[in-house]
Amino acid sequence: MSCRKKANASPLTNFEVLDFLRSRGAAKDPTRVIVSVAPSEVKVFDYLEQSVACNQTRESVAEFLKKSEKYKLVKAEILNIINIRPSSVVDIDPLIDDCEGRLGESIEELVELVAEVFPAPAQLQADEGANEDGEEIPDGKQVDTS
Repeated sequence: MSCRKKANASPLTNFEVLDFLRSRGAAKDPTRVIVSVAPSEVKVFDYLEQSVACNQTRESVAEFLKKSEKYKLVKAEILNIINIRPSSVVDIDPLIDDCEGRLGESIEELVELVAEVFPAPAQLQADEGANEDGEEIPDGKQVDTS
């Protein structure tokens, strides 16, 4: 009886999927239609390019994995943190089973680690800064609240 391991049998992070699509030739280049990338792959690529995965690197993922070992997170929790990049305790709480009980006071420390290792994409930083001058309304326009 032969026992073979499946290659890449574990779930992938959004960064790994984006990296794979880039290696296949997917890009923001308008001439990408000549590349052998399926239309569904182009849609996934476009989505991931707008997500937090666009700023991640193999090094930043490896750094997070190493530095987060002390929190004893399970693989699914780590995967969700990498994919979502929670920026507050409110964001991270639903990603970790019994977050308060398991992490206690170190929840803030974990949030700071995420922010340190995975910088926010430029569009996220711009969106966060937009609320300083006015309130966002549903159609995306700014209203001066002064």
